[in-house]
Amino acid sequence: MNVPNHKSIGSFLVAFALILLFILVVVKIKTDKEGSFLCQVVEASPTLSMEECPAHESYTSWLILAAFAVSLVVLGLGLYMLFLPLKKESDSVARQEIDVSKLSKEEARLYALVTENQGSLYQSDIIKQTGLSKVKVSRLLDRMEGKGIIERKRRGMTNIVILK
Repeated sequence: MNVPNHKSIGSFLVAFALILLFILVVVKIKTDKEGSFLCQVVEASPTLSMEECPAHESYTSWLILAAFAVSLVVLGLGLYMLFLPLKKESDSVARQEIDVSKLSKEEARLYALVTENQGSLYQSDIIKQTGLSKVKVSRLLDRMEGKGIIERKRRGMTNIVILK
């Protein structure tokens, strides 16, 4: 399933906020015209006072103002998401180059194995593929981790070995 990134969500929010602002401007203009018409009718009537004008008793202007505020917040959030830099994928991160000549024969073998598997491999798979004992693989990985070449993360009953 393809998950949208924050740039596409930001674009959607900006478009939604602009459409909402346009609709609110049209509604506000129409409401102001209706209110002005009602005030003219009340002013022309000798029996009604301006305090009795229905346009002055309505909360519509406050509701439209609140809607403007909400749409401006959505617009701001959308612009923020739109201009926020994209995070790089963990696969595209450039790995440090390792001088394999400084590694022991077994360490170089493990390094090559993990490299061939896109930079990560379960420790149990390393044991199966190399034929080395669990203890030997664990000690080799300890040394490589100490040198900053790999890191291990616990996954269930085994570790996943990841190149740094």
